[in-house]
Amino acid sequence: MASTYKDKSLKVFTLNSNYKLAEDIANHIGTPIGKCTVSRFSDGEIQINIEESIRGCDVYVVQSTSSPVNEHLMELLIMIDALKRASARSINIVMPYYGYARQDRKARSREPITAKLVANLLETAGATRVITLDLHAPQIQGFFDVPIDHLQGVPILSDYFEAKNLEDIVVVSPDHGGVTRARKMADRLKAPIGIIDKRRPRPNVAEVMNIVGNIEGKTAILIDDIIDTAGTITLAANALIENGAKEVYACCTHPVLSGPAIERIDNSKIKELVITNTIPLPEEKMIDKITPLSVAPLIGEAIIRVHELQSVSILFD
Repeated sequence: MASTYKDKSLKVFTLNSNYKLAEDIANHIGTPIGKCTVSRFSDGEIQINIEESIRGCDVYVVQSTSSPVNEHLMELLIMIDALKRASARSINIVMPYYGYARQDRKARSREPITAKLVANLLETAGATRVITLDLHAPQIQGFFDVPIDHLQGVPILSDYFEAKNLEDIVVVSPDHGGVTRARKMADRLKAPIGIIDKRRPRPNVAEVMNIVGNIEGKTAILIDDIIDTAGTITLAANALIENGAKEVYACCTHPVLSGPAIERIDNSKIKELVITNTIPLPEEKMIDKITPLSVAPLIGEAIIRVHELQSVSILFD
């Protein structure tokens, strides 16, 4: 550890979703990971024991709600309750990946808005702040009545591609919903944008209808927030090549990569997939095409700024 953070009232804890990222965040701040254990009763019930005093402390709990989603969410809720009953001064949830974010509206009759339900659960349990990264829809911030710091992965991904010195770039959004994200990257890379006109007849199924923008002979960079089964991104990459793109790179903040995702990416026209470590990727899924980047410095800096009552907006640049 390079340095020790001066304020001992800041404590970082983590649960089971992403220990390596939490460790990197704590190292960036200069503080050790707090001591706690997560165990199970024989019937699967979760039990959490905090093994040091946190009375009067500002506690930051690092926990993505990635697979297994419900296990990790329940761990987090129980941890929040334990911290509240142990008299923590503030309970700050650092959620690099916010699960259930895709269920953010009623697209059909009688559907739940589960992203709002998760926000209610976190607040009712006792969370006093949320720090997260690239929500599926920015308006999910409005589901919370506690402060939320919504960090962005675009600068990290853009800096990587800028360093590659690619020529004749076009930044492509795989659907209409991601145009704002693509525009932010395009502005940083000083490149034009393109849009894949896609329809989704049912969840995890996508069909490419059209390509908006000039991609002929260009190096395309597809950018998305989440890649789950990789159907959308691989269809988009193949369509770009078929319509004259020279080569296709892809990137995302949250590599869910479930089901057939790895096989699809490996067999697709994607030259390189750049991801961040908001969700840990098992070794068997780390194929040659995938390049991981760390969000630990970004989140660590955000935690320091929140704790020291400084502006976080500078981290968006």
